[in-house]
Amino acid sequence: MPSQLEMVRLFTEQLKLCKLKPEETVIILGEDDIRADYAAAFMLAAREMGATPFQITVPLRNKRTDKQTTGKNALAGNRPAVEALKKADLIVDVMGTLFSPEQDEICGAGARMLFVREPFDVLVQNFPNEDLRRRIEHGEQLLGKAKTLRIWSDAGTEATFEMGGYRVMTQYGYTDTPGRWDHMGTGQVLSQAHDGKVNGKVVIMPGDTVTAFQRMIESPVTLTIKDGFVVDIAGNGMDAILLSDYMESFKDPRAYAISHIGWGLLNTATWYHRAITRTRDQEISVNSLSYYGNVLFSTGPNTELGGTNNTLCHMDIPLRKTSLSLDGVTIVDKGQVVIPEMAV
Repeated sequence: MPSQLEMVRLFTEQLKLCKLKPEETVIILGEDDIRADYAAAFMLAAREMGATPFQITVPLRNKRTDKQTTGKNALAGNRPAVEALKKADLIVDVMGTLFSPEQDEICGAGARMLFVREPFDVLVQNFPNEDLRRRIEHGEQLLGKAKTLRIWSDAGTEATFEMGGYRVMTQYGYTDTPGRWDHMGTGQVLSQAHDGKVNGKVVIMPGDTVTAFQRMIESPVTLTIKDGFVVDIAGNGMDAILLSDYMESFKDPRAYAISHIGWGLLNTATWYHRAITRTRDQEISVNSLSYYGNVLFSTGPNTELGGTNNTLCHMDIPLRKTSLSLDGVTIVDKGQVVIPEMAV
Protein backbone atom coordinates (compact mmCIF):
# COMPACT_ATOMS: atom_id res chain seq x y z
CA MET A 1 0.00 0.00 0.00
CA PRO A 2 1.43 3.41 -0.94
CA SER A 3 1.60 6.04 1.75
CA GLN A 4 -0.34 9.29 1.44
CA LEU A 5 3.00 11.10 1.14
CA GLU A 6 3.91 8.98 -1.90
CA MET A 7 0.56 9.70 -3.50
CA VAL A 8 0.76 13.45 -2.84
CA ARG A 9 4.24 13.60 -4.37
CA LEU A 10 3.19 11.75 -7.53
CA PHE A 11 -0.05 13.69 -7.91
CA THR A 12 1.77 16.99 -7.43
CA GLU A 13 3.96 16.15 -10.41
CA GLN A 14 0.83 15.16 -12.34
CA LEU A 15 -0.84 18.51 -11.57
CA LYS A 16 2.31 20.30 -12.74
CA LEU A 17 2.02 18.54 -16.10
CA CYS A 18 -1.61 19.71 -16.20
CA LYS A 19 -0.29 23.29 -15.78
CA LEU A 20 -2.33 23.89 -12.63
CA LYS A 21 -2.08 27.54 -11.59
CA PRO A 22 -2.53 29.00 -8.09
CA GLU A 23 -5.65 30.94 -9.10
CA GLU A 24 -7.42 27.88 -10.54
CA THR A 25 -10.24 25.80 -9.11
CA VAL A 26 -9.82 22.03 -8.90
CA ILE A 27 -12.74 19.67 -8.28
CA ILE A 28 -12.15 16.04 -7.38
CA LEU A 29 -15.13 13.98 -8.55
CA GLY A 30 -15.78 10.77 -6.66
CA GLU A 31 -18.41 8.11 -6.14
CA ASP A 32 -18.96 6.92 -2.58
CA ASP A 33 -15.59 5.63 -1.28
CA ILE A 34 -14.11 4.63 -4.67
CA ARG A 35 -10.45 5.75 -4.76
CA ALA A 36 -11.07 7.93 -1.69
CA ASP A 37 -7.33 7.81 -0.93
CA TYR A 38 -6.57 9.28 -4.36
CA ALA A 39 -9.16 12.01 -3.84
CA ALA A 40 -7.65 13.02 -0.50
CA ALA A 41 -4.11 13.05 -1.93
CA PHE A 42 -5.13 15.17 -4.92
CA MET A 43 -6.83 17.62 -2.54
CA LEU A 44 -3.60 18.02 -0.58
CA ALA A 45 -1.46 18.31 -3.70
CA ALA A 46 -3.70 20.98 -5.25
CA ARG A 47 -3.85 22.94 -2.02
CA GLU A 48 -0.06 22.89 -1.62
CA MET A 49 0.25 24.26 -5.16
CA GLY A 50 -1.94 27.22 -4.15
CA ALA A 51 -5.06 26.23 -6.08
CA THR A 52 -8.58 26.10 -4.66
CA PRO A 53 -9.61 22.45 -4.40
CA PHE A 54 -12.82 20.86 -3.24
CA GLN A 55 -14.53 17.53 -3.66
CA ILE A 56 -17.86 16.43 -5.07
CA THR A 57 -18.79 12.93 -3.98
CA VAL A 58 -21.97 11.41 -5.36
CA PRO A 59 -23.74 8.37 -3.90
CA LEU A 60 -23.00 4.91 -5.21
CA ARG A 61 -25.09 4.34 -8.32
CA ASN A 62 -28.25 2.36 -7.72
CA LYS A 63 -27.61 -0.46 -10.15
CA ARG A 64 -23.96 -1.40 -10.05
CA THR A 65 -23.49 -4.82 -11.58
CA ASP A 66 -20.58 -6.85 -12.93
CA LYS A 67 -21.89 -6.24 -16.43
CA GLN A 68 -20.31 -3.39 -18.32
CA THR A 69 -22.52 -0.33 -18.79
CA THR A 70 -20.40 2.08 -20.77
CA GLY A 71 -21.50 5.69 -20.53
CA LYS A 72 -23.67 5.23 -17.44
CA ASN A 73 -22.42 6.75 -14.21
CA ALA A 74 -23.54 8.02 -10.82
CA LEU A 75 -23.49 11.63 -12.04
CA ALA A 76 -26.48 11.08 -14.35
CA GLY A 77 -29.44 13.28 -13.43
CA ASN A 78 -27.52 15.25 -10.80
CA ARG A 79 -27.81 18.72 -12.32
CA PRO A 80 -26.36 20.66 -9.35
CA ALA A 81 -23.19 18.56 -9.49
CA VAL A 82 -22.90 18.88 -13.27
CA GLU A 83 -23.33 22.67 -13.12
CA ALA A 84 -20.69 22.97 -10.41
CA LEU A 85 -18.24 20.82 -12.38
CA LYS A 86 -18.72 23.01 -15.45
CA LYS A 87 -17.28 25.93 -13.51
CA ALA A 88 -14.03 24.17 -12.62
CA ASP A 89 -10.71 24.77 -14.34
CA LEU A 90 -9.52 21.21 -13.73
CA ILE A 91 -11.48 18.11 -12.71
CA VAL A 92 -9.80 15.02 -11.34
CA ASP A 93 -12.29 12.20 -11.96
CA VAL A 94 -11.67 9.15 -9.77
CA MET A 95 -15.15 7.82 -10.53
CA GLY A 96 -15.29 7.38 -14.29
CA THR A 97 -17.51 9.31 -16.72
CA LEU A 98 -16.15 8.13 -20.09
CA PHE A 99 -18.63 8.00 -23.01
CA SER A 100 -21.26 9.83 -20.97
CA PRO A 101 -23.28 12.92 -21.96
CA GLU A 102 -22.34 14.44 -18.62
CA GLN A 103 -18.64 14.30 -19.47
CA ASP A 104 -19.28 15.80 -22.90
CA GLU A 105 -21.25 18.66 -21.36
CA ILE A 106 -18.63 19.38 -18.69
CA CYS A 107 -15.69 19.36 -21.09
CA GLY A 108 -17.74 21.36 -23.57
CA ALA A 109 -17.94 24.13 -20.98
CA GLY A 110 -14.14 24.36 -21.00
CA ALA A 111 -13.12 22.31 -17.98
CA ARG A 112 -10.15 20.06 -18.52
CA MET A 113 -10.69 16.60 -17.06
CA LEU A 114 -8.27 13.93 -15.90
CA PHE A 115 -9.45 10.39 -15.22
CA VAL A 116 -7.39 8.61 -12.52
CA ARG A 117 -8.37 5.08 -11.59
CA GLU A 118 -5.51 2.57 -12.01
CA PRO A 119 -3.66 0.98 -9.08
CA PHE A 120 -0.86 3.18 -7.77
CA ASP A 121 1.97 0.97 -9.04
CA VAL A 122 0.56 1.25 -12.57
CA LEU A 123 0.37 5.05 -12.27
CA VAL A 124 4.02 5.12 -11.21
CA GLN A 125 5.09 2.70 -13.95
CA ASN A 126 3.30 4.64 -16.70
CA PHE A 127 3.81 8.18 -15.45
CA PRO A 128 3.54 10.52 -18.47
CA ASN A 129 6.12 12.87 -19.90
CA GLU A 130 6.34 15.51 -22.59
CA ASP A 131 8.18 13.22 -25.03
CA LEU A 132 5.26 10.79 -24.97
CA ARG A 133 2.99 13.70 -25.83
CA ARG A 134 5.27 14.69 -28.72
CA ARG A 135 5.22 11.19 -30.19
CA ILE A 136 1.46 10.85 -29.81
CA GLU A 137 0.78 14.26 -31.34
CA HIS A 138 2.89 13.27 -34.33
CA GLY A 139 0.62 10.26 -34.72
CA GLU A 140 -2.37 12.58 -34.41
CA GLN A 141 -1.15 14.60 -37.39
CA LEU A 142 -0.67 11.50 -39.53
CA LEU A 143 -4.00 9.94 -38.60
CA GLY A 144 -5.85 13.22 -39.10
CA LYS A 145 -4.71 13.38 -42.73
CA ALA A 146 -5.34 9.73 -43.61
CA LYS A 147 -8.06 8.63 -46.01
CA THR A 148 -7.49 4.88 -45.76
CA LEU A 149 -6.35 2.82 -42.79
CA ARG A 150 -5.55 -0.84 -43.22
CA ILE A 151 -4.71 -3.51 -40.63
CA TRP A 152 -3.38 -7.01 -41.33
CA SER A 153 -1.58 -9.90 -39.65
CA ASP A 154 -0.07 -13.31 -40.32
CA ALA A 155 -3.00 -14.75 -38.35
CA GLY A 156 -5.44 -13.61 -41.04
CA THR A 157 -6.53 -10.12 -40.06
CA GLU A 158 -7.24 -8.07 -43.18
CA ALA A 159 -9.51 -5.05 -42.81
CA THR A 160 -9.83 -1.62 -44.41
CA PHE A 161 -11.17 1.56 -42.79
CA GLU A 162 -12.18 4.61 -44.83
CA MET A 163 -11.10 7.48 -42.61
CA GLY A 164 -11.77 11.19 -42.32
CA GLY A 165 -15.25 11.28 -40.83
CA TYR A 166 -14.32 11.73 -37.18
CA ARG A 167 -11.83 13.65 -35.10
CA VAL A 168 -8.62 12.14 -33.81
CA MET A 169 -8.40 11.49 -30.08
CA THR A 170 -5.11 11.43 -28.21
CA GLN A 171 -4.30 10.13 -24.76
CA TYR A 172 -0.91 10.88 -23.24
CA GLY A 173 -1.82 10.90 -19.58
CA TYR A 174 -2.36 14.56 -18.70
CA THR A 175 -4.31 17.60 -19.86
CA ASP A 176 -3.35 21.28 -19.92
CA THR A 177 -5.82 22.34 -22.63
CA PRO A 178 -9.31 23.71 -21.84
CA GLY A 179 -12.05 21.19 -22.60
CA ARG A 180 -9.65 18.27 -23.00
CA TRP A 181 -10.13 14.86 -21.33
CA ASP A 182 -7.28 12.44 -20.67
CA HIS A 183 -6.60 9.27 -18.71
CA MET A 184 -3.57 9.04 -16.41
CA GLY A 185 -1.42 6.04 -17.30
CA THR A 186 -2.32 5.78 -21.00
CA GLY A 187 -0.60 6.52 -24.30
CA GLN A 188 -2.48 6.05 -27.57
CA VAL A 189 -3.84 7.75 -30.67
CA LEU A 190 -7.15 6.76 -32.27
CA SER A 191 -10.00 7.76 -34.55
CA GLN A 192 -12.89 6.14 -36.39
CA ALA A 193 -13.79 5.36 -39.96
CA HIS A 194 -16.77 6.89 -41.71
CA ASP A 195 -19.97 5.19 -40.58
CA GLY A 196 -20.41 1.93 -42.46
CA LYS A 197 -17.00 2.12 -44.11
CA VAL A 198 -15.13 -0.76 -42.51
CA ASN A 199 -14.85 -4.14 -44.22
CA GLY A 200 -12.77 -7.29 -43.79
CA LYS A 201 -11.79 -9.67 -41.01
CA VAL A 202 -10.13 -9.24 -37.62
CA VAL A 203 -8.57 -12.34 -36.09
CA ILE A 204 -8.13 -12.13 -32.32
CA MET A 205 -5.31 -14.45 -31.26
CA PRO A 206 -4.17 -16.01 -27.97
CA GLY A 207 -2.40 -13.29 -25.99
CA ASP A 208 -4.70 -10.54 -27.26
CA THR A 209 -6.82 -8.96 -24.54
CA VAL A 210 -10.54 -8.26 -24.39
CA THR A 211 -10.54 -5.54 -21.75
CA ALA A 212 -14.25 -5.89 -20.99
CA PHE A 213 -13.46 -9.38 -19.71
CA GLN A 214 -10.16 -8.38 -18.05
CA ARG A 215 -8.54 -11.45 -19.57
CA MET A 216 -6.48 -12.67 -22.50
CA ILE A 217 -7.93 -14.69 -25.34
CA GLU A 218 -6.88 -18.35 -25.31
CA SER A 219 -8.33 -19.54 -28.63
CA PRO A 220 -8.55 -17.71 -32.00
CA VAL A 221 -11.69 -15.71 -32.74
CA THR A 222 -12.51 -14.35 -36.20
CA LEU A 223 -14.73 -11.31 -36.59
CA THR A 224 -16.18 -10.77 -40.05
CA ILE A 225 -16.98 -7.11 -40.72
CA LYS A 226 -19.29 -5.82 -43.41
CA ASP A 227 -20.21 -2.17 -43.93
CA GLY A 228 -19.06 -1.17 -40.47
CA PHE A 229 -20.65 -3.97 -38.43
CA VAL A 230 -19.49 -7.31 -37.09
CA VAL A 231 -21.70 -9.82 -38.93
CA ASP A 232 -20.11 -13.06 -37.76
CA ILE A 233 -18.11 -14.25 -34.75
CA ALA A 234 -16.39 -17.59 -35.37
CA GLY A 235 -14.00 -19.86 -33.48
CA ASN A 236 -13.67 -23.36 -32.08
CA GLY A 237 -13.01 -22.46 -28.45
CA MET A 238 -14.87 -20.89 -25.55
CA ASP A 239 -13.67 -17.39 -26.40
CA ALA A 240 -15.82 -17.08 -29.54
CA ILE A 241 -18.87 -18.27 -27.61
CA LEU A 242 -18.14 -15.88 -24.74
CA LEU A 243 -17.66 -12.90 -27.02
CA SER A 244 -20.75 -13.71 -29.06
CA ASP A 245 -23.07 -14.35 -26.12
CA TYR A 246 -21.84 -11.31 -24.18
CA MET A 247 -22.41 -8.91 -27.06
CA GLU A 248 -25.78 -10.46 -27.85
CA SER A 249 -26.89 -10.04 -24.22
CA PHE A 250 -27.16 -6.27 -24.69
CA LYS A 251 -29.96 -6.75 -27.23
CA ASP A 252 -28.65 -3.78 -29.19
CA PRO A 253 -27.57 -4.06 -32.84
CA ARG A 254 -25.35 -1.01 -32.35
CA ALA A 255 -23.12 -3.12 -30.09
CA TYR A 256 -21.73 -4.69 -33.27
CA ALA A 257 -20.73 -1.39 -34.89
CA ILE A 258 -17.02 -0.77 -35.38
CA SER A 259 -15.86 2.05 -33.13
CA HIS A 260 -12.34 3.46 -32.91
CA ILE A 261 -9.10 2.20 -34.40
CA GLY A 262 -5.58 3.31 -33.51
CA TRP A 263 -2.32 2.24 -31.95
CA GLY A 264 -0.46 2.36 -28.64
CA LEU A 265 2.76 4.29 -28.03
CA LEU A 266 3.37 3.85 -24.31
CA ASN A 267 6.73 2.10 -24.05
CA THR A 268 6.48 1.62 -20.28
CA ALA A 269 3.29 -0.46 -20.61
CA THR A 270 3.37 -4.24 -21.12
CA TRP A 271 1.01 -6.46 -23.08
CA TYR A 272 1.40 -9.26 -20.52
CA HIS A 273 0.51 -7.14 -17.47
CA ARG A 274 -2.74 -9.02 -16.95
CA ALA A 275 -0.88 -12.36 -16.95
CA ILE A 276 1.49 -11.43 -14.11
CA THR A 277 -0.90 -9.52 -11.85
CA ARG A 278 -4.10 -10.76 -10.31
CA THR A 279 -7.27 -8.92 -11.29
CA ARG A 280 -7.53 -5.91 -9.01
CA ASP A 281 -10.58 -3.87 -8.15
CA GLN A 282 -11.01 -0.77 -10.31
CA GLU A 283 -8.18 -1.66 -12.73
CA ILE A 284 -9.07 -0.73 -16.31
CA SER A 285 -6.14 -2.40 -18.10
CA VAL A 286 -4.35 0.69 -19.39
CA ASN A 287 -1.29 -1.49 -19.97
CA SER A 288 -3.24 -3.60 -22.46
CA LEU A 289 -4.80 -0.55 -24.13
CA SER A 290 -1.60 1.44 -24.51
CA TYR A 291 1.38 -0.87 -24.82
CA TYR A 292 3.86 0.14 -27.47
CA GLY A 293 2.99 -1.13 -30.95
CA ASN A 294 -0.44 -2.59 -30.28
CA VAL A 295 -3.22 -2.05 -32.82
CA LEU A 296 -6.24 -0.99 -30.80
CA PHE A 297 -9.46 -2.26 -32.39
CA SER A 298 -12.81 -1.42 -30.82
CA THR A 299 -16.54 -1.99 -31.20
CA GLY A 300 -19.55 -0.15 -29.80
CA PRO A 301 -19.99 3.48 -28.71
CA ASN A 302 -18.38 6.43 -30.48
CA THR A 303 -19.74 9.45 -28.63
CA GLU A 304 -16.23 10.37 -27.43
CA LEU A 305 -15.31 10.97 -31.07
CA GLY A 306 -18.45 12.97 -31.84
CA GLY A 307 -20.69 10.13 -33.01
CA THR A 308 -24.20 9.17 -31.94
CA ASN A 309 -23.77 5.50 -31.03
CA ASN A 310 -24.23 5.34 -27.25
CA THR A 311 -24.65 1.60 -26.88
CA LEU A 312 -23.67 0.25 -23.46
CA CYS A 313 -21.53 -2.52 -24.98
CA HIS A 314 -17.94 -1.41 -25.53
CA MET A 315 -15.23 -3.88 -26.55
CA ASP A 316 -11.62 -2.69 -26.62
CA ILE A 317 -9.40 -5.35 -28.18
CA PRO A 318 -5.69 -4.47 -28.47
CA LEU A 319 -4.04 -6.75 -31.03
CA ARG A 320 -0.47 -8.06 -30.86
CA LYS A 321 1.80 -8.68 -33.85
CA THR A 322 -0.58 -6.79 -36.11
CA SER A 323 0.36 -4.23 -38.75
CA LEU A 324 -1.29 -0.90 -39.57
CA SER A 325 -0.84 1.49 -42.48
CA LEU A 326 -2.17 4.93 -43.39
CA ASP A 327 -2.67 5.61 -47.10
CA GLY A 328 -0.25 2.80 -47.89
CA VAL A 329 2.49 3.94 -45.48
CA THR A 330 3.22 1.38 -42.77
CA ILE A 331 3.00 2.81 -39.25
CA VAL A 332 3.11 -0.37 -37.18
CA ASP A 333 4.79 -3.48 -38.57
CA LYS A 334 3.88 -6.65 -36.66
CA GLY A 335 3.87 -4.74 -33.39
CA GLN A 336 6.84 -2.50 -34.09
CA VAL A 337 6.43 1.24 -34.60
CA VAL A 338 8.42 2.06 -37.75
CA ILE A 339 7.92 5.83 -38.04
CA PRO A 340 11.03 7.40 -36.48
CA GLU A 341 9.19 10.40 -35.02
CA MET A 342 7.00 8.04 -32.96
CA ALA A 343 9.56 5.37 -32.17
CA VAL A 344 11.37 4.98 -28.87
